[in-house]
Amino acid sequence: QVSLVESGGGSVQAGGSLRLSCAVSGSIVSRGCVGWFRQAPGKEREWVANILNHRETHYAYADSVKGRFTISQDSAKNTLYLQMNSLKSEDTAIYYCAAGSGWCPDKASYNEWGQGTQVTVSS
Repeated sequence: QVSLVESGGGSVQAGGSLRLSCAVSGSIVSRGCVGWFRQAPGKEREWVANILNHRETHYAYADSVKGRFTISQDSAKNTLYLQMNSLKSEDTAIYYCAAGSGWCPDKASYNEWGQGTQVTVSS
């Protein structure tokens, strides 16, 4: 049973926007960490952004996307989002949503992964 399903990837010109969605099976807020990672060809999978669901909700972003990307969640729809604005060619990658617990920027903290969705930004 697939617990995370991404959608919303595609091709866009530099400076454009895309919104990724990730449908989560069960309660999204019961996952301590929900986040987005990306993997470009020939590179390691890297952390993009996460939400820490604890007593309070905390948001964190990689420096490379801070100010351009916004992570959010809808607890009623159990859906995670990534709004990506001012896209650059270096944002081209397969984007994965993930859920887990622990230190959220560390991909080792995640035990549930989506299948990935391709984002291509042309300059």
